[in-house]
Amino acid sequence: MIREAKPSDKLHILKFCKNTFSWGDYIKDVWDYWLSEGNLFVIEKNIPIGICHAVFSVNQVWVEGIRINPDYRRQGLASKLIKKVESLAIQKQIPISFMLIDVQNMISLLMAQNLDYKIHQTWHFYSLLPQKNTHNKISFGNIIQENEFSHYVKSWRWLPLDKEILFSLDSKNFIVYSSKKGQRAIAILEDSEHFEKTLIVTLFAGSKSNTMNILFFLQNYGLEKNYGRIQILTKESLPKFRKLEHKILFHLMQKLLS
Repeated sequence: MIREAKPSDKLHILKFCKNTFSWGDYIKDVWDYWLSEGNLFVIEKNIPIGICHAVFSVNQVWVEGIRINPDYRRQGLASKLIKKVESLAIQKQIPISFMLIDVQNMISLLMAQNLDYKIHQTWHFYSLLPQKNTHNKISFGNIIQENEFSHYVKSWRWLPLDKEILFSLDSKNFIVYSSKKGQRAIAILEDSEHFEKTLIVTLFAGSKSNTMNILFFLQNYGLEKNYGRIQILTKESLPKFRKLEHKILFHLMQKLLS
């Protein structure tokens, strides 16, 4: 049975969401947020044995946090959770579903492909430590044309970058860019909603010099604003830079629902 999660499910879920990855798992950190947001689904056989969270917006549904108890894997339960989310999206007349999968997670990639998901884009995840730096030729303001970029990252969700969102980001000075010799690099800044002192950056890298200017700025900005860590998501490979570490590569998976 698939149903909405309830507070009493937490203990059962966290028991098998400890060692999902080599470094552990983040479900314990986001469970309460997701529960309050709604659309946190549980699949159960007497006890909860799997979860999946969905975020519905006007033109897409974002699928995240798919977890199945290891004792119940290879029974198609993850696919059932995803199909449940897709059916709700179709009811809401939402045309597209997205999810993010590690490029080395072949089991999840195969499952997604069997459900007709295609690789839409590939993204790098970098970690950057804040520190004092000088920077120049950095400007704030929206120089992004409508439909120039399809998505930006907010709390590890790839969300549509439409005119209304751009206006909101610009009004909060969350769009920064470096422009030189007719080229540019652009970064969108967002506070993580789920992790303390974490700055999430969507970086549309350009020339090396412009990209380096953005990185210098981010380090200094992170220190000034008392961030503990800076997480950068970008489609481009970034140049070598002090305190910048490449973490992982992801496929952004897409499925047309209509």
